[in-house]
Amino acid sequence: MAYTVVRTDNMTGTKVESQLASVRYMGADGSTPTELENGSVIKLGDLIDGEREVYIGTDMTGTEKINEVVLVVAPEVMYDERKSLLTQYIAYAGKNCRGYYFNTNDKFSMTAEGFTGTPEKGAIVELAAGTKLNAVSSATGATVVGKIEDVETVGSLTYYMVKVTG
Repeated sequence: MAYTVVRTDNMTGTKVESQLASVRYMGADGSTPTELENGSVIKLGDLIDGEREVYIGTDMTGTEKINEVVLVVAPEVMYDERKSLLTQYIAYAGKNCRGYYFNTNDKFSMTAEGFTGTPEKGAIVELAAGTKLNAVSSATGATVVGKIEDVETVGSLTYYMVKVTG
């Protein structure tokens, strides 16, 4: 199975640490440590008991405000020596991940696995139920994150560059 590959092309959190959040994905129910692929967007909950900086991450409903969610981009450290491709990386259950807050004019790129719908140049990118972003041709009323401004192929991967407008 191929997982999402994501780049933080021009995200504010790459230079401004206050635009990052440490998060541990606890599944849809908010209490079960669960694997999570990069490029997922999750809702931030409360701090984990006993932690000063690590928040509980859960699935979105799709109706959240843009400042209630983060884009998960964990460093791709492969603990399984049999795996070496970025498309094989998944954050293990119970591990802390790095979450990037969305800011207007931020840019990030993801492979198609990070979207529901059809990612293509000009598509609107919205929050959706679960952990994926939805790429649609016209707004559906969900919270808009941005718009796919470019499509780029690098080696064997095709990236869809999203400019945040929300």
